[in-house]
Amino acid sequence: MLHFDVPPWQPPLIIATACATQWGMTRLMRVPDAGYRSALISSLGLSLLLRTDTPWVPALAAFVAISSKFVIRVRGKHIFNPTNLGLAVCMLALGAWCSPSQWGESAGLLAWFGIFGLAVAHRSFRSDVSLAFLASWVALKAGRVLYLGQRPEVLLHQLNVGSLILFTFFMISDPKTTPDRRVARVGFAASVALLAFILQHGFWVNNALIWSLCLLSPAVPLVDRLLPSARFRWPVAVAHPSIERTPECPPLPATSSASP
Repeated sequence: MLHFDVPPWQPPLIIATACATQWGMTRLMRVPDAGYRSALISSLGLSLLLRTDTPWVPALAAFVAISSKFVIRVRGKHIFNPTNLGLAVCMLALGAWCSPSQWGESAGLLAWFGIFGLAVAHRSFRSDVSLAFLASWVALKAGRVLYLGQRPEVLLHQLNVGSLILFTFFMISDPKTTPDRRVARVGFAASVALLAFILQHGFWVNNALIWSLCLLSPAVPLVDRLLPSARFRWPVAVAHPSIERTPECPPLPATSSASP
């Protein structure tokens, strides 16, 4: 209905493979069960962005994406965003490609993606990364438009891309693969934007955002070592006030004499 141009079998295959990989790697590596929300988010990202003519490539992308969280780690922190790595491996080695703007050309639809994406990024405490990257990317694009003497409509057309929204709010904002300190996260986001801009307009590389994030992600452990800060932890869910809970303080001991 929304013209995503995705074969009907591809999203279910990606989701099933990602969840199965999450289940299998959790037991193989003997780590605490973290649930399937991360696998589902990665699955949806791959379903929207990955394009291939080979039926087994989507399943491989999902496997690479989820297994990388368990295997490619430094000091207990995985390095690559799962969706980013799955896309990069399949595009580099298997001839797949990323859908840049085959869906979501409507400005209203993109606005909704942005609004909900910002809500997700803020919930994961990484809205600073999304906003820093988006500000840097828009500034670089606007500077080029002004330098070339192009009309403002050219800039709006370049920003009216569905993959840019997904990258900004669901990929680079991953709290598990960004630097721990806020100033480092802002610098990292600006660096990803700058490298992607150079790759796209200096070397005419397609899918420059995907490659830029993939190339710079290995630098995050070094940044964390140079600028240490508290490691991100997902907040513990708080029970609803209506749910009866055990009192935190024990009751006072009964006295031996009756009160008057």
